Amino acid sequence: MAAYWRVNEVRVIDDYAVWVRFVDGLEGVVRFLPGFFRGVFSHLIDPAQFRQVTVVGGAVTWPGELDLAPDAMHEEIKRHGGEWVVEN
Repeated sequence: MAAYWRVNEVRVIDDYAVWVRFVDGLEGVVRFLPGFFRGVFSHLIDPAQFRQVTVVGGAVTWPGELDLAPDAMHEEIKRHGGEWVVEN
């Protein structure tokens, strides 16, 4: 059985925001502020690059094997009533 925090769907809803659905049915929005786009994530400031997001192995992932920890994403979305704002 898949872990409840695995992502099974992701959609870009704005230049720097995605909607996600987890296998347990939890849904939410993740918004990325400018502080996120540093280091290995710096090229995602380009909206065309950001829109290449997909789900790989239950995680929100961009080309180059860049991903976000789905367990932390699930926890933050649940804790903040459906929206997580990522600053860094």
